[in-house]
Amino acid sequence: MGSQVLAVEGLSKGYISGDQRVLVLADLSLSVCSGESLAVVGRSGSGKSTLLNLLCGLQAPDEGRIAVAGESFDDAAAPGADMRWSELRRRTIGVLFQDVNLMPALSLLDNVRLRTHLAGHPAGGERGWLERLGVGGEADRYPDQVSGGQAQRAALAMVFAMAPALILADEPTGSLDRHTADEVADCLFTVQQQTGCALLFATHDRELAFRCDHLLDLSTTG
Repeated sequence: MGSQVLAVEGLSKGYISGDQRVLVLADLSLSVCSGESLAVVGRSGSGKSTLLNLLCGLQAPDEGRIAVAGESFDDAAAPGADMRWSELRRRTIGVLFQDVNLMPALSLLDNVRLRTHLAGHPAGGERGWLERLGVGGEADRYPDQVSGGQAQRAALAMVFAMAPALILADEPTGSLDRHTADEVADCLFTVQQQTGCALLFATHDRELAFRCDHLLDLSTTG
């Protein structure tokens, strides 16, 4: 087992709906080490997307502690917390969404170049990442000129090029057909294992979930 990259202790999050507070996550604890993958599954509304938003600092928990790559957060209001989360998202946490977050005005290659630059890495290997993910031939095309599967592969290249310690994937194959989803997942799991980063994969697809090392079902927690 590798070193611990992500640790969550006693995480809780709720929302106000009308005159009631709806608890989405309650006293949740988990951990993921380098080279490991954890699938998060659960029915719609069970808190999968909320959990990922908490784990990359886009939302603050009501209670609990989150530690990512040595950075610990147990007080959302602590001075500098937002800046520390921003730095983690820039250099350490790679995030994949169901809706591909490529900039439409940039080619696939320039999208990867931009992400590499923001992560503080020297330029030079971006085209190689696109080739490794199977879209090297589309490097100079724009996102609206490629298929959904090719765009998601480019998004994978963008994430891996930043050399993250942790990848948070929120239904990254959810909008793809079965065959394309399997191909994209093959790329994700293969390169994740080769690079040794940690992966937390939120999905409604049990077939993909069982490819991960561990499984957390939010429908049975709380």
